[in-house]
Amino acid sequence: MTTQIIIATGAFFGMLAVIFGAFGAHALKKILTADQLQSFEVGVKYQMYHAIVLVSIGLGFNTKIPSAIYWCFTLGVILFSFSIYGLVLTAAKGKKIKILGPITPIGGLLLVSGWGLLLLQVL
Repeated sequence: MTTQIIIATGAFFGMLAVIFGAFGAHALKKILTADQLQSFEVGVKYQMYHAIVLVSIGLGFNTKIPSAIYWCFTLGVILFSFSIYGLVLTAAKGKKIKILGPITPIGGLLLVSGWGLLLLQVL
């Protein structure tokens, strides 16, 4: 995986996290319950954390990072954060897409796996 792709993915996730965070704080604040808003914010936080990690990995490593780390973080963000966004937004409309529920922990497992692989890489 090239450093340019890693940094670009992190920058894209970071940009979306800022947009989604602002959207949640302003537009969604009026239509979501406090619990739904808190869940939405968890998705945004985890997305931003991993955006920062991807950019840091892209900028900070002198050796090639295994693509498995990149894919764990990238797919983990998509499955974890985006499933939370989908669950919250569809629940707010009264049409919760329940299939997204089991996807969230799969994304979380991928995020944990990415961290584990990163730990192994630096050890």
